[in-house]
Amino acid sequence: MSFDPSARKKKKVDCGKLCPEWECRQPGEFEGIWVIGEIEDGQIHEASLQMLTPARNIAEKLQTWIEGVLIGGDKEALEKAAKEVIYHGADKVRIIYHPDLKVYSADQYALVLSEEAKRVKPEVIFVAATLRGREFGPYIANTLRAGITADCTNFDVDMKTGDVVMIRPPFGAIMLAHIKTPTRRPQMGTARPNVFPIPERDESRTGEITWIELESIPQRRAFLEEVTIIPQTELPIEKADYLVSGGRGVATKELWSLLEELAKEMGAVVAGSRKAVDMGFIPHEKQVGQTGKTVKPKLYIAVGISGAAQHTFGIREAGIVVAINKDPEAPIFKASDYGIVGDAKEVLPLLIEEIKKLK
Repeated sequence: MSFDPSARKKKKVDCGKLCPEWECRQPGEFEGIWVIGEIEDGQIHEASLQMLTPARNIAEKLQTWIEGVLIGGDKEALEKAAKEVIYHGADKVRIIYHPDLKVYSADQYALVLSEEAKRVKPEVIFVAATLRGREFGPYIANTLRAGITADCTNFDVDMKTGDVVMIRPPFGAIMLAHIKTPTRRPQMGTARPNVFPIPERDESRTGEITWIELESIPQRRAFLEEVTIIPQTELPIEKADYLVSGGRGVATKELWSLLEELAKEMGAVVAGSRKAVDMGFIPHEKQVGQTGKTVKPKLYIAVGISGAAQHTFGIREAGIVVAINKDPEAPIFKASDYGIVGDAKEVLPLLIEEIKKLK
């Protein structure tokens, strides 16, 4: 079944039955998909480019266009980012510019984006669930009185109604919830970094770039006083090619030291499950899973991790998964390519020894 684009224009709701505090919006007046682009250190964030992948899938089903939306106060960075957004799949780009938007402010960014959305009326808005996206995305939804579904793992379209279906795991992560917003527009959804791949870059792609130069912007309520850059001694886990991850079965400092030694010998980054965070072996930013980060390494070694759905959710994009667990019935083996049934205190020294022989 294919979607009839003319059905979009015909879709109407009875505003009298909705919340009287909300302004009446007819779904048929909205069209197009916005992908909000986040600029960090003068570069477009990879997570924003990743959101172009589901956007293209939805755009093709709805027979509509994708528009990247950028906001900021650095013209050079904005123009460079706009080209990248088009190269990676957007049909056009809208740039909202004001010199005072050079420094990120959640409420300021959300308000100017919301005003532009009210004027342009996009049917769908996708936001990458980065730290910033998680902050200003709900601001936008609240300002527009729109529905927003966070941490989606997929998106689809109800071909009868044209409603976007936001698919995400509930808190238990043992099933998938399919969520629609049939009466309000725009429809908003977020997805974590690395849930979707970045579309292939094609410099031959062209698209219209529209500059919206604001004469004034809302007064910000919070002001940036100081920036402290914390140097990173290793790659963030979401960018690492090789990860050695520990869980409940690595419950002593001695065992964790062996895990860290294995990672060092492999040139890998150390990560862990929620239990490893609770035990104090790793900080939260190194946690893999539904309440942590989604990772996509070439090799993921899970040591002493049982494999609850909340954890395996975060390794769906991993290349090869190797599990080490003394329980042969541990769920992690179902999510693994290779498994070693054995105690970590016996297996880890053997692996370290074998890797050293290869050097």
